[in-house]
Amino acid sequence: MNTATLAALGWGEPFESAFAPYAGRDLEPARIGVEHRNRHLVHAADAEVDARLSGKLKQHLEQTGDRPVVGDWIALHREPDGTGTIQARLPRKSQFSRKVAGRAIEEQVMAANIDVAFLATALTADLNPRRIERYLLMTWESGAQPVILLTKADLMEDRAPALEEVGRVAKDVPTHLISGRTGEGLDQLDPYLTPGTTVAVLGSSGVGKSTLINRLLGSEHLRTGEVRDDGRGRHTTTYRELVRLPSGALMIDTPGLRELQLWESDAGLQEAFSEIEALAAQCRFGNCVHQTEPGCAVRSALAAGTLSAERLESYRRLSRELQHIEEKNDARARAEREKAARSANQLLRKRLKEKGQ
Repeated sequence: MNTATLAALGWGEPFESAFAPYAGRDLEPARIGVEHRNRHLVHAADAEVDARLSGKLKQHLEQTGDRPVVGDWIALHREPDGTGTIQARLPRKSQFSRKVAGRAIEEQVMAANIDVAFLATALTADLNPRRIERYLLMTWESGAQPVILLTKADLMEDRAPALEEVGRVAKDVPTHLISGRTGEGLDQLDPYLTPGTTVAVLGSSGVGKSTLINRLLGSEHLRTGEVRDDGRGRHTTTYRELVRLPSGALMIDTPGLRELQLWESDAGLQEAFSEIEALAAQCRFGNCVHQTEPGCAVRSALAAGTLSAERLESYRRLSRELQHIEEKNDARARAEREKAARSANQLLRKRLKEKGQ
């Protein structure tokens, strides 16, 4: 096993320890670079391999729904024809999850084992503080380090109002003005793009994610769309891909997220709204809901103008959304336990009946 080559792909602890049970079984570690419906392109130590899920793993995934995604480390069996079979997925150190679009309460893992998340939002029509709050929540929950990129800086002359608006939600999160088209500000990203570091670029459609990656790659690797008259770009990326940059960093481009519904982000909520959490700790009553209770530090800050009404309403809305998901998950888990209990009772009655005969 060429550990130096694997290290360039982000290999190390905790993956090395997690792979120990598979060592010596004609299996090797590899990392998923592209995820398709029925196959995956994986990066092994010596080659890129076209791989499919093993029958046993596929059967297990039909029960759990936890498919390998881009960025995952896997245990790979190399077939004689040069293709591969994915026998297992190693535990993740971080993952980006959201609720699937629509009414279903299910988790969708978008990418795994990310060190840094570039949260891209255009300085033009895309700029939306409430969306940035959602991205920050998801990133804090994932375990990655968030970095906000204000893209298309070349299209905005007066940037101060936008920076001030973003700063109110970003707090201490690093924020950089960049332009993938002109290269402005890209040198500020060098500290994040170190060898073996995995960076995911997230943002809505047309904010310039693919243009940024092409600029960092020094080639037109990813297809980009022309900018419209209103400054918006056109959606071009249709799947997630892990690419290697000349700096030695690894970057994951993702399709534009038209809908970003949260998934179990209590820890992320505390990080993204740390100033409200700190104020809540100062309220007279521990169960204060910041409505009409006396001694409410949150409402005092609101009256003093040190906390905006928009920020507080966003906090409340996201808290309700997370509570709804938690309640639905609890109900689903309860239903699954009841279903399992009924199946067990039916099997027991059948066996008792057979013995009686």
